[in-house]
Amino acid sequence: MHFIFKTAYAQDIALFKHGGQKFWYALLAAALIAAPFILSEYALSQFSFIGIYAIVCLGLMLLSGFTGQVSLGHAGFLAMGAYTEAWLQSMGWPFVLSLSMSALVAGITGILVGLPALRVKGIYLAIATLAFGFIIEEAVVRAEHITGGNAGLQLGKLVIAGIDFDDGRNFYYLVTAITVLCVLGVLNLLRSPTGRAFVAIRDSEVSAQSMGINLAYYKTVAFALSAALAGIAGALYAHKIRFITPDQFGFLQSIELLMMVVIGGLGSIPGAIFGPTFWFIVQQVIVIGKDWLPPGLGQQTGLQPTIFGIILIAVVLFEPMGLYGRWLKFRTFLQIFPFYRKGMFKRQKSYMKSERMK
Repeated sequence: MHFIFKTAYAQDIALFKHGGQKFWYALLAAALIAAPFILSEYALSQFSFIGIYAIVCLGLMLLSGFTGQVSLGHAGFLAMGAYTEAWLQSMGWPFVLSLSMSALVAGITGILVGLPALRVKGIYLAIATLAFGFIIEEAVVRAEHITGGNAGLQLGKLVIAGIDFDDGRNFYYLVTAITVLCVLGVLNLLRSPTGRAFVAIRDSEVSAQSMGINLAYYKTVAFALSAALAGIAGALYAHKIRFITPDQFGFLQSIELLMMVVIGGLGSIPGAIFGPTFWFIVQQVIVIGKDWLPPGLGQQTGLQPTIFGIILIAVVLFEPMGLYGRWLKFRTFLQIFPFYRKGMFKRQKSYMKSERMK
């Protein structure tokens, strides 16, 4: 067990609390760098998808997990980033500029969504963001001269400084580097006054307002930053898929993103990474397991949604803090064994307060 005696405020907001964390994160970095030399091309492709979805989940975690604003239309921000990247690439823009513009366009869209949403919260905010997702999907279909409509849009090769990033290994390194930068950016944001204001709003809007926090401003900022991260992920997603259509950014995509965040652990940065990782691992297990199941069960079209639905129900009922919460309990058990007691971790409260009457 680590006993940390803090003597300065800088220690309290440090990214690494002790030397053990530095060691394990360094080991993780080494594993990520070595992965292309160990894994197959297919496995590397799946890791690239995990990195892309982790960026989206970081944005959704910032909005829902740390600010308490639920969103059922995040696939719309993903679409804004993807189509902006595809269109700017066809215009000959360099990737650095087109990626920045994808984040900017998605961020501005987030502001446009966040401003009307300031008047509602809880279930009504969820309905408002759901309506936004439907509007974006329909707009993409109608804007055929830009998006290609239902026929879809093809992207060209991604070449940066003469390096072909259509190669699986190069694209994996690109996605990993951008994911790490996004994680560090969110971690530093949460240590800032803005991040602390987000958490204050999540815990109690009345208390936050009484402390002088401008609710409208910080909620809008949360929407903008969350959408910008989704825009970055959308640009990478477009290059990974190489062919995008409106049905890739529908309502089910938004639900899957929210499920990843909840399963990973709402209100935690590691949860935004655990969720997509778990999601893709379970998908592969289902694909492999179909061959071992009876044909009447293994060939059912709704097998995967059913399994994920059962997993989500189990998480909500038995582990509201998700995979990250379970990891914290397991780590604590190892640290203080044999003095661990089952009742040490109390059930955490929900951040959705729409069902609470005041």
